[in-house]
Amino acid sequence: RIEAARCPDVVVAQIDPRKLKKKPTVNISISGCQPAPEGYSPTLKWQQQQVANFSAVRQSLNKHKNHWRSQHLDSNVTMPKSEDEEGWKKFCLGERVYSEIDALSDSENLGIDYMKVGFPPLLSIVSRMNQATVTNVLEYLISWFGEKKFTPELGRWLYALLACLEKPLLPEAHSLIRQLARRCSEVRALEESKNEEQISALNLIICLVSRYFNQRDLADEPS
Repeated sequence: RIEAARCPDVVVAQIDPRKLKKKPTVNISISGCQPAPEGYSPTLKWQQQQVANFSAVRQSLNKHKNHWRSQHLDSNVTMPKSEDEEGWKKFCLGERVYSEIDALSDSENLGIDYMKVGFPPLLSIVSRMNQATVTNVLEYLISWFGEKKFTPELGRWLYALLACLEKPLLPEAHSLIRQLARRCSEVRALEESKNEEQISALNLIICLVSRYFNQRDLADEPS
């Protein structure tokens, strides 16, 4: 009460007028996806077929999840902890992609070294991932993709993680997949060599996000 009694009834804030002259920075994200390069926009029939295939994959995964979860992992498979971002990037993408090495250093082809080329999203692996881990790993890979190029290793894991996402989507997962679709459209628009296989993979991810997960404002207009 003594301290309150010492406070003045009216307080005037001291504002530096020079700071008011500076223009504030506002980050505005584009709501939709950038259109596909001319001649590469997927047809509606193709998109519908991909959604049907994806739905079948999800149903099969849910049906057999308990079986695959009970299978023993190979001795060389050590899944990182959910919060280990760098560990998951190396696990999914491999040292070659993670370290951006053009070619494997050893020329002896004595077998696949998954530490170098990354572990594929095997059912025995993804079936062990709870929703928190699925969302975390998806966030790690989308963050990586935000600054790096698209690779087959990345594409396989993105597809698998989308197949593991449960509906209804959590708010963070909803935001992540929209971010993913926009990034795919950016990379697709900048694809100079017009690599059909890569554009098709990017089209697929945009299609699944927009049409399976009902983010229709991000959908490609049928060609």
